[in-house]
Amino acid sequence: MTIPEPDPPRQLATTVGHWIRPGRRGFLAAAAGSLAGLTGAGLAARIGWAQESVIVEMSDGLLVADPTRCVGCRRCELACTEALDGRAQPSLARIKVGRNYNFGPRGQQRGMGRGPGEFGNLLIIPDACLQCPHPVPCATACLHDAFELEPRTKARVVNESRCQGCRACLRACPWEMMTFDDSRAKALKCTLCAGEPVCVAACPASALQFVRWRDLTTAVPVRQAVVASRGFDHASCAGCHRVKR
Repeated sequence: MTIPEPDPPRQLATTVGHWIRPGRRGFLAAAAGSLAGLTGAGLAARIGWAQESVIVEMSDGLLVADPTRCVGCRRCELACTEALDGRAQPSLARIKVGRNYNFGPRGQQRGMGRGPGEFGNLLIIPDACLQCPHPVPCATACLHDAFELEPRTKARVVNESRCQGCRACLRACPWEMMTFDDSRAKALKCTLCAGEPVCVAACPASALQFVRWRDLTTAVPVRQAVVASRGFDHASCAGCHRVKR
């Protein structure tokens, strides 16, 4: 499967799938915040639960968005849930637009009209899963070994037969990209739709792209603080885990 490179970045925002404040100061702040958030990837290990396996292989691709193209129609959210859940319920969507619609990812912080969003500069910022490299925060935090690789794209996905609805993965993701279906008590996550994301096809403004994977975890500002813990390297993981490939 050939995954294209993203379009060149536009003037107001990059095409990395999330809004990044322009300028050196904004970049450094985002990078520092993301690195701090990633220290919480080993939540389960920190609190004493053992995990049987760990994901070390990189994803083949990821979703990125151009906020300067997004019109806030939320058709991507509808397409996502209709395809994966069999119902139109944007609150379950793996791509997230509605939560940033009014004031942007950081909420109302700088006064009316001064930030992104409908009540700001009209820049609508879709959030997409970063398909994190090892250690994968949501998978590392899972108490029931419910995360695995989707074979066609190597996306990190939830095996619902193993998910026990404990929500540890929701608390572990620094970007709050996990979703929870209360009706079934199951965690949900972007699957990349086997390499043909329905959200990309549904976008009328071509604001979404499926591109070759790159590590964006140090570029995208985190949304929540997670419990700090030690990191892992491949050698130490191979010594005590059954490695998922």
